Amino acid sequence: MDVDNELYNNIQTYTGMTGLFSIIIVILSIILVWFVLREVKWETFFRFPRSPKARMFQVIVAVIMGHLLAKFILEYWGYTVLLKSFVE
Repeated sequence: MDVDNELYNNIQTYTGMTGLFSIIIVILSIILVWFVLREVKWETFFRFPRSPKARMFQVIVAVIMGHLLAKFILEYWGYTVLLKSFVE
C-alpha cells in the first residue's frame, strides 16, 4: 500500500508541476507578444490608436497570439519529452 501511495503522490506532483509550467509559459508568451505588438504602427488601423477600443483590440490580439506561441512551445516540449523515452 505504501508503494501505491508514493506512486500516486509522484504522479500528482508531476501533474501539478506540469500545470504550473504551462501557466508560466502561457503568461510569458502573452507578455512577449504584447511587447512585440507595441512596435506596430496602430495609426494605420485605428483613427485613435490610444482609445480604449484600440487598446482592447491590442490586448485581445496579444492574448490570441501569445496563446498560439505558448501552444507551440508546450507541444514542442512535449515532443522532446517523448523523444527522450525513445532514446532510453
